Amino acid sequence: MSATLDAAYASLCGHARETAKLASIAGLLEWDERTKMPPAGGEYRAEQIAYLAGEIHKRQTAPQLGEWLAQLADSSLAADRHSEIGTVIRQLRRQYDKKTRLPQKLVEELSRTAVLGQQMWSEARKADDFSRFQPILEKTLDLKRQEAAALGYEETPYDALLDDYEPEARTSEVRNTLAALRDALTPLVEQIVGSGRRPDGAILKREFPIAAQEAFGQQAAAAIGFDFNAGRLDVTDHPFCGSAGPRDIRLTTRYNQHDFGDAFFSILHEAGHGLYEQGLPTEHFGLPTGETVSLGIHESQSRMWENQVGRSWVFWEFMFPKARQKFLSLGDVPLESFYAAINEVQPSLIRVDADEVTYNLHILIRFELELAMIEDQLQAADLPAAWREKYQHYLSITPPNDADGALQDVHWSAGLFGYFPTYSLGNLYAGQFFEKANADLGDLAGQFRRGEFQPLLDWLRQNIHHHGQRWSAAELAMNITGKPLSHTPWFSQIQHKYSELYGL
Repeated sequence: MSATLDAAYASLCGHARETAKLASIAGLLEWDERTKMPPAGGEYRAEQIAYLAGEIHKRQTAPQLGEWLAQLADSSLAADRHSEIGTVIRQLRRQYDKKTRLPQKLVEELSRTAVLGQQMWSEARKADDFSRFQPILEKTLDLKRQEAAALGYEETPYDALLDDYEPEARTSEVRNTLAALRDALTPLVEQIVGSGRRPDGAILKREFPIAAQEAFGQQAAAAIGFDFNAGRLDVTDHPFCGSAGPRDIRLTTRYNQHDFGDAFFSILHEAGHGLYEQGLPTEHFGLPTGETVSLGIHESQSRMWENQVGRSWVFWEFMFPKARQKFLSLGDVPLESFYAAINEVQPSLIRVDADEVTYNLHILIRFELELAMIEDQLQAADLPAAWREKYQHYLSITPPNDADGALQDVHWSAGLFGYFPTYSLGNLYAGQFFEKANADLGDLAGQFRRGEFQPLLDWLRQNIHHHGQRWSAAELAMNITGKPLSHTPWFSQIQHKYSELYGL
């Protein structure tokens, strides 16, 4: 019997690894579509990606795969559900059960519509014309509701979609977590805005040559540990991190020669994602033990390197002399003024440009809107008006146009409903993990001041990256910190930092 089980497990792993090769090819095509592809190639690229999605779905729902899993699921090999073998069997069974509920035609149509949707979104945003995007958004919403219905759910169709990004999480739990965060955060924002202190933000709007920004961004990403021998940095409309294989991680950003922070902090953010991808055990590529836990955990890595590290005083004690060497426009700027500028709190229109404090309010807006759309309580045609209303309610500002309003994010055009709340969950996980890392490692501030980032990276790899999907996000947080996810550690860090900056 043992030999039979061993053979089934070997076949299962071989099948999963082959499927991962196809997925990595799709990832490379998607990276190319958003960075290098000529505009006229879009229609055929949609067909290529839809074809690959269909082939991947066939493999993920193959009857033989089901037979192997049936043999293994209740066997001695799966007895320890968190062991290497137990994790592979459990997670592949979970994936199989989900995928077999989805008709292949729906999977292919979702993929095709996502590619076309991103192209239509890009055109609509450039033209500031929501009406160009509305039809494909309506189609996408219909497809996502079909997907949720096929997958099944207990409380809301949003649960089924959220599970793709934050496995085992529930909408009600996320709503409660974000509500507690909102209730703590809103008074702090009001205090900061009412403090009367205003950093000199013009410092960051001086001349910053793009070539120098690229070089400095790469220097910073390498300093925190990103391996450019196994990755690269390119330009796109909307920054992201993609994977084309276990040693091929693609970072992207966008540059503005009159905005230092736009590219720099997106590079640090995407490098944080890249560090997670590079920290996964390469020998397990294609298996759950070599894959990331959830987008909330993924986002915790990017937000930690961007904010807890990259916006800290001690990080810039190390990096600011190097920045001055790269940018003549910083020659007369004191570190104190620069630090205040990169941490300026100001309610704004654009999520990716939002400061560390108000960022989560942008996420709350999107979470509430997409939940309403999926539950058919908000029609696509009414989205721009609802967006303006939410921004006025949460941030006391109103977008002057749709390009800076309902068209500013690529996510809905790509069908990524359920994705947005993982950004805020990532912030909260980052706060909790950073608090524990500091307790375990001692003087992180002193290490950063000396340019020593490897101890933190090693801690993250030991506690998070190397485990793959052995635990859910909630289990991982409990294992590492001894506490369930809470907004308290993140909020305490924010409150301390910004009370000092704004004299509260």
